[in-house]
Amino acid sequence: MAKYNPSKIEKKWQKYWEEEKMHETKDSGSGPRHSGASKNNFMLLIEFPYPSGNLHIGHWYAYSIPDIYGRYLSMNGYNVMYPIGFDAFGLPAENAAIKNGVNPRKWTESNIKYMSKQLRTIGARFDWTREVSTIDPEYYKWTQWIFLKLYEKGLAYRKKALVNWCPNDKTVLANEQVIDGKCDRCKAVVEQKELAQWMFKITSFADSLVDSLLTLDWQETAKTNQRNWIGRSEGTIAEFKVEGTEDSIEIFTTRADTMFGATYVVVAPEHPLVDKLISRASNADEIRTYQAEAKKKSELQRMSDVKEKSGVEMKGIKAINPINQEKVSVWVADHVLAHYGTGAMMAVPGHDQ
Repeated sequence: MAKYNPSKIEKKWQKYWEEEKMHETKDSGSGPRHSGASKNNFMLLIEFPYPSGNLHIGHWYAYSIPDIYGRYLSMNGYNVMYPIGFDAFGLPAENAAIKNGVNPRKWTESNIKYMSKQLRTIGARFDWTREVSTIDPEYYKWTQWIFLKLYEKGLAYRKKALVNWCPNDKTVLANEQVIDGKCDRCKAVVEQKELAQWMFKITSFADSLVDSLLTLDWQETAKTNQRNWIGRSEGTIAEFKVEGTEDSIEIFTTRADTMFGATYVVVAPEHPLVDKLISRASNADEIRTYQAEAKKKSELQRMSDVKEKSGVEMKGIKAINPINQEKVSVWVADHVLAHYGTGAMMAVPGHDQ
């Protein structure tokens, strides 16, 4: 009896599939590769791998499940397109090239070549004729085109915002590159620095984004996370006038009726009013120290809902509640972000998550 050789069997059929173009997706229309079956077209899309290193068992897991689904759809008459490509820009590829002392392009293209060989051994129904790489100008020119269209419509704009800044490498770091408050490359203490950068005006189409979630066939936890990230809220802007000045602290509330119970207001450490009012506070040095400590924290650290909240009162400064004219204290706290909402909030005892 002949001994079963899985490697030999796999190669035999993978070769057959490739020669017969079994996995090449037909387009709607005419021509040798076209079926005209537009009603049953189905695009199956996965996250393209980063070519920063070799593939691992996690990739096999991620790609095999969609592959099973794609084969199921194909056997049920669907014209399935299952493309493959490489997400070649970004931090993983850059860091790998720096670590190995190799030119980023050379490192990335070499990895793409090797990873393509690895991926072909899976035997997945990838359509290799539709392979893309994000470092290919023919690909990223469309990313640039989309950005220009957003810019023309006023949906892309420049604005100053806090970033993770490495004083040693003189560069901006992603949250993932900040480990325990330090740069993951050089271990320098990361600072929060205000820099001008490009933003997308999500607020202009927040309503349509949130409303479209109603008919989206996703698990509810994912849709809830999306709603929270988009952050559509309906409410009121209220001004708490700072006693003895012409300044006001703007807060946003979804429940104006709760303003009767406001006990204090909180502003972000970077809020412009802090520096403007600090000379009037009796504990100016304490406030400046707190601001300096806040600069060392990443945005993720400051937004964490598991840490205890910290803050410092601006002693001697009061804000006036516009509803009942009561004077409330003003605090500086790093869980409030200057670029989120108005950069300030009121505190009302209760249970609002």
